[in-house]
Amino acid sequence: MITETIPARGGLAFRVVRGQRLRLTTPKGAQAADFFAYAADNLREWLSPMHSWVTTRSIKPRPGDTFLSSFRRPMLDFLEDGAGGMHDMMIAACDQARYEQFGFVGPHASCSENLRNAMARLGHPIDVVPQPVNFFTNTAVDADGKLLSPPNSVPPGGYVELRARMDLICVVSSCPFDLQIPGWTINAPGGPTELVVEVG
Repeated sequence: MITETIPARGGLAFRVVRGQRLRLTTPKGAQAADFFAYAADNLREWLSPMHSWVTTRSIKPRPGDTFLSSFRRPMLDFLEDGAGGMHDMMIAACDQARYEQFGFVGPHASCSENLRNAMARLGHPIDVVPQPVNFFTNTAVDADGKLLSPPNSVPPGGYVELRARMDLICVVSSCPFDLQIPGWTINAPGGPTELVVEVG
């Protein structure tokens, strides 16, 4: 078993071999985890929430679901949910433009930047930021179709467990979002915290 701690606001890329299990935990709770995965032998094939939810008929991942790639191939099985179903597959990875849209002035860490940096450290520069699966992220769609992010109540120790269906390169970002935007509570009020990933 390999265990890595992803620091608050940071990102990590790591390899997962077909058949291995991956457990992702928010030790302090309420920390959104942007999750990306690529086929190890073809970085143009990545985990696709859109292709997945068309198959599962659910915009929230559930145990028993299989995450598909952009080529509609099975990439990961969702085995266990220790976070009460509080996950999202609709919010794009945060980036500098989003922080500026919210009025932030100056550079800000982001999940998009974490993804690019983590992949570059493995020697794989990328030019596209795919849609992530946002584990430990509370979202809802109201009757008018408006997307909301109510307060995040994932408890300390909340986790998900996945199993790889192919050899993968996975990336997890401890979402750096820390702005106090009404109706858009991504992380805990105290700000981003670390995540733990275990592979074995």
